[in-house]
Amino acid sequence: MNILSIQSHVAYGHVGNASAVFTLQRLGVEVWPINTVQFSNHTGYGAWRGQVFEASVIGDLVEGIAERGVLSRCDGVLSGYMGSADIGAAILDAVARVRAANRNAAYCCDPVIGDVGRGIFVRPGIPEFMREQAVPAADVITPNQFELELLTGRACPTLPEAIAACDALHARGPKVILVTSLHVGETPPDSIDLLASGPDGRFLVRTPRLAVSLNGAGDAIAALFFFHVLRTGSTAQAVSLAASSIYGVLSRTEKAQSRELLLVEAQEEFVTPSRLFPASSI
Repeated sequence: MNILSIQSHVAYGHVGNASAVFTLQRLGVEVWPINTVQFSNHTGYGAWRGQVFEASVIGDLVEGIAERGVLSRCDGVLSGYMGSADIGAAILDAVARVRAANRNAAYCCDPVIGDVGRGIFVRPGIPEFMREQAVPAADVITPNQFELELLTGRACPTLPEAIAACDALHARGPKVILVTSLHVGETPPDSIDLLASGPDGRFLVRTPRLAVSLNGAGDAIAALFFFHVLRTGSTAQAVSLAASSIYGVLSRTEKAQSRELLLVEAQEEFVTPSRLFPASSI
């Protein structure tokens, strides 16, 4: 499997491509990473060094890959945080080029906009770009609960309302949706839910809530879910395996009291999760 991953990158730690690339490689994927930024560390530290690349760099790198004659072998495109609407447009141009070379290629968009408690943390124009352009162009999307509500304009205090919000997004294009960090009225206080919706049904995975909130976990689970969707074609298997793997990594990270995801130390969790959480049909 070959996946073009267009995301931010950090030298220290694991967010963006520094989270997704190793995760996919450990599962046997050939990853073609294009970095939209190169920072010393993620911005959650409050200070960082590095550079944001011009949007034109994305098109230039895709052109270079195309010149190798391999775009037809690209099975999918994965995108995460978009620093600007210009970068977003360049990513969608890349998706169009891959699809022109391989009509079976899929696009997974992690519509990074914000989170509960933090609100919107992207630049102005990005929420509108995600809603109006990126999400309709995607085959797979992986919003968290905050982003699901923002993209649809619907509050989701209950599971039926979260499902209705997914249906509203399906109507705009995406075939498969994974909602992460879901906590609705039906969710026990000590748990967290993941809701997946696809052509084969709707499925819920419930895991214990861990006392961690780490940058990069969303990037890793988006990569995991996209990989398992492409590999199995099953929404249920994809959400079960992705949730189980990320829980294993987060559990190890929590025990070590690490500020960064222990992706390398806990890498076996990607291949053989130590605890498997089944998906329930709903």
